[in-house]
Amino acid sequence: MARQQLPPQIKKIELARKVRGRPVVRYQLTVDIGTDPVTGGRKQYRKRFDNLDDAKDKLSELQNDVARGTHVHRSALTVEQACADWLAGRRVRPTTLGAYTHALQPVRDTYGDLSVQKLTKRHIDDLVSALLAGTVTKPDGTPRKAWTANTVNPMLNVLSSVLSGLVKQGQLVRDVAALVDRVPRQKKEMRTFTEDEVRTLLKVAATDRNEHAWHLALSGLRRGEIAGLKWEHLDLDAGTITIANNRVSVNGKVSEGEPKSTRSARTLPLTPALTAALKSARTRQAKERLRLGEAYGPGTYVVCDEAGRPYHPDTISDFWREMCTRSGVSQIRLHDARHTCGTLMHLQGVPIVVISAWLGHADAAFTMRTYMHSQNDALADAARILQRTVTNRDNSTGS
Repeated sequence: MARQQLPPQIKKIELARKVRGRPVVRYQLTVDIGTDPVTGGRKQYRKRFDNLDDAKDKLSELQNDVARGTHVHRSALTVEQACADWLAGRRVRPTTLGAYTHALQPVRDTYGDLSVQKLTKRHIDDLVSALLAGTVTKPDGTPRKAWTANTVNPMLNVLSSVLSGLVKQGQLVRDVAALVDRVPRQKKEMRTFTEDEVRTLLKVAATDRNEHAWHLALSGLRRGEIAGLKWEHLDLDAGTITIANNRVSVNGKVSEGEPKSTRSARTLPLTPALTAALKSARTRQAKERLRLGEAYGPGTYVVCDEAGRPYHPDTISDFWREMCTRSGVSQIRLHDARHTCGTLMHLQGVPIVVISAWLGHADAAFTMRTYMHSQNDALADAARILQRTVTNRDNSTGS
């Protein structure tokens, strides 16, 4: 029988030990598998097999993967390190980086020590189920609040970006996060004040130290724009307000910077009511500065405490809830005051493009889709208009 010819990548090795008087044979596979994407050096795959057929099968598999460009080198890279490396490479605003960090935190806490090459779709599916059920705990053992589609889906999207980046670098075969079903969103009807509720709240707010903050909120400013507004951004004589600073809460910590977008940086005319509230606030803060003297803070922010220090954005939200309770109006979010502004403008016939510019949106369609809400009073008015139309038609038909 002719001696079997071995591929050059496979070498027959006889071990020193014997079984039943015969030497133990192994087949060592040594094959070039390209360049290591991390080190840039030559990479080889080396492994011993009990039989020749297994060695040949592995050789064929590796050669096919290398030819297709789909071979991935074995790596010790963990999920934690992969996430940390990805975050370190983001050149984004601090608020955006904070959102990315928050989204990835449950993944890092749960699977941080796992090799990223061993992360499977099942791992991520299990994490999603646990997050939705509220059974995930933080590293300190405290329970993590149950997540919704609004937080789970961004987590999956960010994790997918991490993994797809590794695929492009040749360190992963596939992005398993892209295979995970996103959680269906439950559309929530945004709540807004009626005109009467706006008047009621502002009437009660007239006795509140932060009255001007509520005027700003109902004038369509975001919470971060209210918290970041400085006196230098106001021209009370000219009657204008410029949105040039954003002060937001990122995972409980204050982050300050430029407005949310290019269109968010805008200059608006002041209404007489807002002007009066701002002048009153400026006078009140001047008296507080005199009273405290050197103990008074910077006093540069329009909305601040009695010592001239800017409020934490979350504190402003707390004060807003208290104001809604005191006023006896609907308990809506502070951001819904912004929705109220856009909605009431829309119901009064202000063009959508004007409302979009007022609110600082780049897309009027987004303004229409997100901020325009029908209210019961407006629907009742529409019914009365329809009734008049039908009645007039019937009368004209009978004449």
